Amino acid sequence: MLRSLPKLSPLLCSARTTNIPCFLANSLRFVSSAKTITRTKTSTGRIAMTIRSPIRLMSSSTVSSITAEDHVQQPKLLKSTDDDHDGVIVEMDQPMDAATFVLILRSSISHWKQLGKKGVWIKLPIHLASLVEPLVKEGFWYHHAEPKYLMLVYWIPETANTIPVNATHRVGIGAFVMNEKREVLVVQENSGHFRGTGVWKFPTGVVDQGEDICVAAVREVKEETGVDSEFVEVLAFRQSHKSFFDKSDLFFVCMMRPLSSDIQKQRLEIEASRWMPFEEYSAQPFVQKHDLLKYISDVCSAKIDGRYAGYSAVSTSSSFSDQKYYLYLNAGALKSSL
Repeated sequence: MLRSLPKLSPLLCSARTTNIPCFLANSLRFVSSAKTITRTKTSTGRIAMTIRSPIRLMSSSTVSSITAEDHVQQPKLLKSTDDDHDGVIVEMDQPMDAATFVLILRSSISHWKQLGKKGVWIKLPIHLASLVEPLVKEGFWYHHAEPKYLMLVYWIPETANTIPVNATHRVGIGAFVMNEKREVLVVQENSGHFRGTGVWKFPTGVVDQGEDICVAAVREVKEETGVDSEFVEVLAFRQSHKSFFDKSDLFFVCMMRPLSSDIQKQRLEIEASRWMPFEEYSAQPFVQKHDLLKYISDVCSAKIDGRYAGYSAVSTSSSFSDQKYYLYLNAGALKSSL
C-alpha cells in the first residue's frame, strides 16, 4: 500500500506531459496542511494509512480579482464645488484629525492640479479651528474671517496669484432729515469722536451686510431718534482710507423725508436729539471749520433752495442674477435728456 502511493501523482495531473491543460491545475489551487497520519492493521494483515488534512479550494480567477480590486483603493478627496474662475470651494463640516486631513488635502490638491484648477478656497467653521495650523503649514493663508468661520486660500499653479483680496471698504450713511419748517433732525453722541464736544450732527451709521444704502438710512434714523422717514436721494458721498483696521470707507449723505416728528432717542449711543433750524446747524463753529462738513452743509442748502439734484434709487435687475438692485441716478436730468 505504501509503495503504491507515489503512483497517484501521474493520475492526478497526467496532462503535464501533454498539450492538454490539466483541469485540476487550472481550475483549482490546493492549499493543504497535514494534521494527522494514522496507521492501522487490517484483518488481512495489511497496513492502512489515513491522512487527515484540511483542504481549501480557491479558483485562480478569485485570486486575480482580490489582487486587482480589493487591494487597490482610490484616495479620498475633499468634497468641493467649482467657482466661476477655474477654482474650487471647499466647505468643511465634519470633524477630522490633522494627520488624516493632511493626507486627504494633498490628494485633493494633486487631483485639482490635474484638472487645471487654480485657486482653492477652504471655508473652515469655528468648531474645526484645530485644522488651521495644518492648512497654514501646507501653504494656505488667511483671506477673511466672519463670526462663525475662517476662509483660507491656496494658489495651485506656479504663476502670479490672482485671488481677489478681501473686501476693501466699509459703507456708512449720514441722514439729512428736514421737515416743512426747515428744521433738521440732529443728535449728540455719547461715544466716538464727537462724545463730549457738544456738536450737533446728522444721524449716522454703518450699512449692514446685504442691506441697501436707502434701507440703511431709514433704519439708522429710526434707531437713533425714533423718527420714521423715507429715502429721497443720495446727495453726495465721500471716500476715505485707513479708517477702520486699514479698510477704506464710503460715506453716503442721504436726504430723507420725515414721516413722524416725535423723538425717542436711543440711550445706548445718543446723548440728545432734537429738531434744529438748518441755519443754526450750519452755523456751528465745528461745521464751518471742517471742509468736509462745510461742503455737506452747502450741498444740503442748495438742495433746499432747489439748486441741486441728487441721485434717487431706481430698482433694477440683471441677467447675471435674479436679485433686485438699486441704481442711484439723477432721475430729473435723465428724464430731461430723453
